[in-house]
Amino acid sequence: MSFTSPLLARPGAVAASGANAGAAAHYGDPLREQRALAEGRAVVDLSFRGVVTVTGPDRLTWLTTLSSQQVANLAPGESAELLLLSLQGRIEYDARIVDDGTTAWLLVEAGEAVGLTAWLDSMRFMLRVEVADVSDAWGVLAATRRLDEFAGLAGIGPVWQDPWPHVAPGGYSYATVAEDRHPGLERPWFEQLVRADELEVVADALDASGVGLAGSMASEALRIAAWRPRVGFETDDKTIPHELDLLRTAVHLSKGCYKGQETIARVHNLGHPPRRLVMLQLDGSAHTLPTAGSPVFLAGDGGAKAVGRVTSAALHYEMGPIALAVVKRSTDPSAALVVHGEAEGETYAAAQETIVAPDAGQVVDRPAGLLRGHP
Repeated sequence: MSFTSPLLARPGAVAASGANAGAAAHYGDPLREQRALAEGRAVVDLSFRGVVTVTGPDRLTWLTTLSSQQVANLAPGESAELLLLSLQGRIEYDARIVDDGTTAWLLVEAGEAVGLTAWLDSMRFMLRVEVADVSDAWGVLAATRRLDEFAGLAGIGPVWQDPWPHVAPGGYSYATVAEDRHPGLERPWFEQLVRADELEVVADALDASGVGLAGSMASEALRIAAWRPRVGFETDDKTIPHELDLLRTAVHLSKGCYKGQETIARVHNLGHPPRRLVMLQLDGSAHTLPTAGSPVFLAGDGGAKAVGRVTSAALHYEMGPIALAVVKRSTDPSAALVVHGEAEGETYAAAQETIVAPDAGQVVDRPAGLLRGHP
């Protein structure tokens, strides 16, 4: 899919690249935009999102049989997150789902829509379902508040509410903090479907109500601060959900059989994920940020073998430079780290904040502790 948002024509808009291409990275003042987004005074254009629809009376039971999540009883307007996994339990697709009573809307990364549509279409068999990639017809505006509360907005569709960081029914938390202390609570998140040809009209109406535009740099900084993993950033071709705390929102541990379930159950009950997600507080004296993929080492290790890699980095309007990284499970959670940048000699001292507990998994017969499930 190749998409260019009409909102890129707005004054000050600077185009994003990579996975966010087609929308604005910022509109001239990223930190001001970020604060406004956090406070509910701005929306971010995520119209690079892929949008796939599933219609037909069997749609929700069918998606339940294919995915890691129980959505058979998803009520109209209710949101969830589901994963489609490989036989080895590795993440292939991560979809945000909201149903409107007749259609299940799947919001995915831009590069996933075509493949997901083709794969779902191949799995229909004799069931009463129809699958369509409608990415070109729909845009997405996201905010820390619901946009459908504004009267008079034209061409809007369903709104997806991020379940993160709450532990969904059937889910399980691998975090080291209790749910009521999770930093994700500071980032309620809503993604509003808007007809692509109505994006400018909706943006104008919101602006008249005091809600301006922010770029994807703002939403990425808030996502990182909320410890929220993103497919294509925190994932690679070996990622299993346990490593990113995605059993919290995207996996129902008591549902029926689905592809990859054996790995999900085995690691959760008897093993440990080989890697774990951490937050990095970066030294800001370099006035730059490490790029995704930058290797992470133990401080003072003399450049020995890397213990992980940076997956996302941003400048936060309050915390300064921050990043998410995936490191080996055995990495000492109290150890100081250092990130090596692209340029020779470019390094960033990093203090790690544990997201996924080093002893995550192996819950059979373990005493009750910080890791907790949801019935």
